[in-house]
Amino acid sequence: MRIKTVFSTVLAVTTMCSGLTVQAEGLDGGALYSNPAKGGCMACHGKDAKSPLLPVYPKLAGQNEGYLLQQLKDIQSGARNNGQTAAMKGIMHMVNEEEMAAIAKYLSGLTP
Repeated sequence: MRIKTVFSTVLAVTTMCSGLTVQAEGLDGGALYSNPAKGGCMACHGKDAKSPLLPVYPKLAGQNEGYLLQQLKDIQSGARNNGQTAAMKGIMHMVNEEEMAAIAKYLSGLTP
């Protein structure tokens, strides 16, 4: 029971410290990308989105915004369902379409 409480506290503090804020123009895609409560994209794709944990994981920095958003939607809906999507399928419930769009916009603005 104590471990669960400690984990919940660490997760809450990490979320607060991640800088997750709603800005005037919309959600902060960079904060969502790094937020463990929203899937923690950077854990597998790298803090810079171009240094993935494993070589088979895609480098996302500089990718086309529309392409990224469509891939995220397809993984979430199950339309894209191959070996590479298995890990993401389990976390895609943590983000909604607006958050996916903010993440895609953020990633597309990074230098590849």
